[in-house]
Amino acid sequence: VQFTLQCFCNLPQLQIPLFLIFTTIYADIVFGNIVVLIAIIFDAHLHTPMYIFLSNLSVLDICYTSAILPKLLAMLYTQYKAIPLVSCIVQMYFFLTFACCEMILLAVMGYDRYVAICHPLQYCSIMNPRQCAYMLCCVWITSLLEPVVFIMFVANLSFCSSNNIDHFYCDVSPLLKLSCSDTTRGGLTIWKLGQCPRARVHTLVSYVFIIVNILKIHSVHGRYKTFSTCASHLSCVALFYVTTLSLYMRPTSMYTPMYDKFFSLLYIILIPMLNPVIYTLKNKQFRNTFEKFIIVTRMLIFHL
Repeated sequence: VQFTLQCFCNLPQLQIPLFLIFTTIYADIVFGNIVVLIAIIFDAHLHTPMYIFLSNLSVLDICYTSAILPKLLAMLYTQYKAIPLVSCIVQMYFFLTFACCEMILLAVMGYDRYVAICHPLQYCSIMNPRQCAYMLCCVWITSLLEPVVFIMFVANLSFCSSNNIDHFYCDVSPLLKLSCSDTTRGGLTIWKLGQCPRARVHTLVSYVFIIVNILKIHSVHGRYKTFSTCASHLSCVALFYVTTLSLYMRPTSMYTPMYDKFFSLLYIILIPMLNPVIYTLKNKQFRNTFEKFIIVTRMLIFHL
C-alpha cells in the first residue's frame, strides 16, 4: 500500500516560499536546542537535575521535529509526495513516541520543581543522580512502549478507499479515515495510551501543591522569588498543552484539513522553537554560561 500526502497542494504558488521558511525554522530549532545542550554539557554548574532534564528536553525537541520536517521539506522541494505504508507507520510511531515522551518529561520536570519548592531541605537526597537517571530511563522506555499497541493495530488495518492523506505527515485521524476496517477500538487505544493521561494528572497535581506552598509565603518578594524558580517550566507546560488541546480537543465543526494542518504546524514548530528561548531568556546562570561559550567559540575561530 502506498499513500500520497496532499501536503499544501491547495497553495501551489507557495511551495518554494514554504520550503525556504520551513528550512529556516528547522535550522533555528536544531541550532537553538544544540546550543542549550552544549552549554549544559560543558558547564559543571549546570549539572543539576533541572538542567539535566532540560538537556533531555532539547534532544527530544530536535527528535520529534526531525520526525516530520525533513520529509515535509523533501516533498515541498521535489513535489514527490508518495509514502509507503511502512514508512507512514514508522513516522507515526516516532511522532507519537516523542510527543508522549515530552508529556511525561514535562511531568517529571514538574515533580522536580515540586520537590525544590515544597521540600527544599530534602531536595538533594530526593533528586540525587541515581534517582534522576532512573526517572529518565522510565521516561524514555515508557514513551517507546506506549504507542506500540496502537501501531500494531494500524499495521493490521485494511485500506480500500482513497490513498490520499490530506495532511503533510501521517497523522492518526486522517489515516484512520482511509481505512475500511473498524477503527473504533484503535481510536480508543490512541486516546487512552497516546495521550498519556497519567502524565497530565501528575503535572497538574505538582502545580497544585506548588501554588498552595507559594500562597503560604507571606512576603510578596518571597512569593515572586519562589515562583520564578518554576516560571520557565510552567510557561513550557502551558505552551505544550495549549497547542495540544488546540490540535486534539477542538469542536467537531473545526475539524477541517486546513485547521488540522495549521494547528499541527503550531505543535510541531512552535514548541521546540520557543522552549530554548523560554528557559534561557530570564535565566541569569544560563545566560552567563552562554556568554562564556560565545567568547570561547570566538577565540577558537580567531586562532584558527
